[in-house]
Amino acid sequence: MGFFKRSNNSDNNENHKAPKGKVLAFLNQKGGVGKTTMAFNTAHALSEQGHKVLCIDMDPQANLSLLCGLDTDKEDFISIHQLLINSVRELKPLHVAALVQDCIHRGKRLDVIGSSQDLSGFELSVAGINSARQFILKKFIATQGLDETYDYIIIDGPPTLGLLVVNIMCAAEGLLVPFRPDEFSRKGLGHFYNVLEDIGDMGVIKAPSVVAHIPNLVDLRRKQESDDLHRIKEELESEFGVGCVTEPFMNRAPLVRSGAEKKSVFEFSSKEFGGLKRQFNDVANRITDWQKAEVQ
Repeated sequence: MGFFKRSNNSDNNENHKAPKGKVLAFLNQKGGVGKTTMAFNTAHALSEQGHKVLCIDMDPQANLSLLCGLDTDKEDFISIHQLLINSVRELKPLHVAALVQDCIHRGKRLDVIGSSQDLSGFELSVAGINSARQFILKKFIATQGLDETYDYIIIDGPPTLGLLVVNIMCAAEGLLVPFRPDEFSRKGLGHFYNVLEDIGDMGVIKAPSVVAHIPNLVDLRRKQESDDLHRIKEELESEFGVGCVTEPFMNRAPLVRSGAEKKSVFEFSSKEFGGLKRQFNDVANRITDWQKAEVQ
């Protein structure tokens, strides 16, 4: 890939003291696997546990931003795209007057940096710069001290394997991978891990760890879907170890309802949301357990 520019910049060598916050991303090159729903509710689960959480929407479709109640059509809306452009010295002619702290939308439970369609032009915007393009998001997070301010930064990524996703992989320390139990997802996971391996081969930064694979929108009443899930789970566990796949999230009406109302499952008191709360708490616990293991 042309955007892999090797760099000898010592800023990328992780020699400085590790910040307190952890950066995690929900990624899969295949669309329609529920990345945004997973990211949104997991962020709320971490918040419910008392952690300070920032969500960064890195998908030009801006679904996470909309779920969080942001009006991305406002004339004065500044998205993550402009903030990233502002962070690159070589792109000074494209800078606008905007302070990052003013562009963080403060919610009752989560803080959010939103996205918009302009993010689809990110790769073109940074095509001519000399500095390593794959580290723009990573440097932005560090320079702004976001990983010092928040316990967790949750990134929702686009369904592609382009420069945006490479930036996310280079910035993240942990990955969560939602997938549908079908053959298309199985093949997509293979392409996804090829890119992850490329990042590790760069030798400049440590490739992010895979915290969990999350089967989503599952209907085990269909034999083919059940067989595909079993096959994918076996292959993932042979590569990443037993337990790397979470309990399947079924294609449940309550999850659809919560998304339609732009609420997390934790904002509903009815019993029908109890199972989903437990599952998202399990994902959050996997994150905190992973963080403890990373520290040791």
